Amino acid sequence: MAEMAELIEPIIPALRRYARTFVRDAGAADDLVQDTLERAISRWHQRRVDGNPRTWLFTILHNLAVNHLRRARRRQELPLDDANESDIMVSSTQEDALRHADVLAAVAQLPDDQRSVLLLVSVEDVSYADAARILDIPIGTVMSRLARARARLLKLVEEQAKPVSDRPYLRRIQ
Repeated sequence: MAEMAELIEPIIPALRRYARTFVRDAGAADDLVQDTLERAISRWHQRRVDGNPRTWLFTILHNLAVNHLRRARRRQELPLDDANESDIMVSSTQEDALRHADVLAAVAQLPDDQRSVLLLVSVEDVSYADAARILDIPIGTVMSRLARARARLLKLVEEQAKPVSDRPYLRRIQ
């Protein structure tokens, strides 16, 4: 039991970040991570002993999230897409905060398959091979989705980027 805790505990923050890509609500993301951990603990004896527990946990979380989104779509429920202002990391300057918000908004506009690959590889530092296992897709598909995600993200950020003078709420009152 102690071995399991030692292997799982350091991965929890990364699981939370990845869960936020699906539900964008801190509480719902924590629920998804909780479901992932419950499933992992109850099926610990089924994991491959020579396998990477990080990859296994991300796979469980991904599958649970996809199933949740499918059920929500079938019931025509809308997933929680609105990020609270308190969820956005505070930057040192207003311009940095705006740039950060622009990037988050652009990432949110990516298709789910591209966003998942981008965040796994770029944010969570998962290898292409591990991302392929987590998402249950070929490694070539990981690389092409990542390339498309990066290109689209760059385009979206450039479209959203406006000079400070074009943002009336940043102009000084004179």
